[in-house]
Amino acid sequence: MSASSSDVKLEIGHVLFIDIVGYSKLLINEQSEQMQTLKEIVRATEQCRLAEAEGKLLRLPTGDGGALVFRTNPEAPVLCALEISEELKNHPELRVRMGIHSGPVNEITDLRQGNNINVSATATAQQATAVIVTEEQRQRLIALREKLLNAPPLDATKQ
Repeated sequence: MSASSSDVKLEIGHVLFIDIVGYSKLLINEQSEQMQTLKEIVRATEQCRLAEAEGKLLRLPTGDGGALVFRTNPEAPVLCALEISEELKNHPELRVRMGIHSGPVNEITDLRQGNNINVSATATAQQATAVIVTEEQRQRLIALREKLLNAPPLDATKQ
């Protein structure tokens, strides 16, 4: 049974894509340890806890990391990435890349595998360790966050 176009529910998804740098080169036990540490860091972030409590967070494992789809506000993945970056200072052995993207998603199909996940993943794969990638339209918000939080600069990629 296929859904008609009137049954399709589009909403804006705000995706934070995270991957562990050099994951495939790690020993299996190191992969497990680093993945467990990353999961604990992510779960402890205020943004994840808030979105999850509202039923507005979808976690998608990717093997060497994951994608977090926030269906709350555009600031959520940025704030989450900043929280993760701060905690990663206590785990120098864990090197990650993060990408952020927002766009329309189909609640049924795109949240599992769709263009916004792919945009974040592609942008993330092209960046160096400890850089958070965002699309160009978010730069004003990010610049403000950097000033307020004294956070490290964030890079933008052109779509």
